[in-house]
Amino acid sequence: MAEFKVGAPKARAILDAIAEDDETEPARPLHAVPEPSTETESEPDGIVPDPNQVTLRESREDDSNPQVTGAADPGTSAKARPVKLWPVLLLAMPAFVAVWSGWVGLGRLTGFGPIQLLPGIWDDLTINSAITLPIGVEAYSAFALRVWLSGSPHTDRARRFAKWSALGSLALGMVGQVAYHLMSAASVTHAPWPVTTLVSCLPVVVLGSGAALAHLVRDTTGLEVRN
Repeated sequence: MAEFKVGAPKARAILDAIAEDDETEPARPLHAVPEPSTETESEPDGIVPDPNQVTLRESREDDSNPQVTGAADPGTSAKARPVKLWPVLLLAMPAFVAVWSGWVGLGRLTGFGPIQLLPGIWDDLTINSAITLPIGVEAYSAFALRVWLSGSPHTDRARRFAKWSALGSLALGMVGQVAYHLMSAASVTHAPWPVTTLVSCLPVVVLGSGAALAHLVRDTTGLEVRN
């Protein structure tokens, strides 16, 4: 302490380092140490530091600045693999055939059929109005499911409307398929009037629901207030 003008803690640390080196192995070769720039403690001018003190300082610097020698964590570097969507196509193709045929058959039983799209302008242009049922109902179901389950920012009101209307349209589609297959199995050529009334209202219901959901999706008032 008197020779190097250091405090008691540092002197004890130096003595412990010297005793430890004498008991285990000789001191390792010394290397040049640059002048400290941010050290809080420095030796007075004219004092030559003890070699063991330099060794102790090197060991402390190594402990305070550990080097990363191991491999990177595989959990942080590994990228999540996207989910393949091709199985959905395999599921959609048979479902499309069954749903399309069911809706078109139900439309024929309820009075839907070929019509002149532009009478008096293009009389030869005809279209089977029965295709409006599968296109309208099933397309709206997919649109409402998209709004409900996607991660896009939408208001709670829009998500709530999309949720219940999607579930309702899916349930309505199942009821329509059941009604058609029951009447087809019973060789019914014309649907009862309650079924005809309900099916006739579907295009209007789909149009109103789609327009309402589109307006709710474009409404960002709730999101602005929340942000």
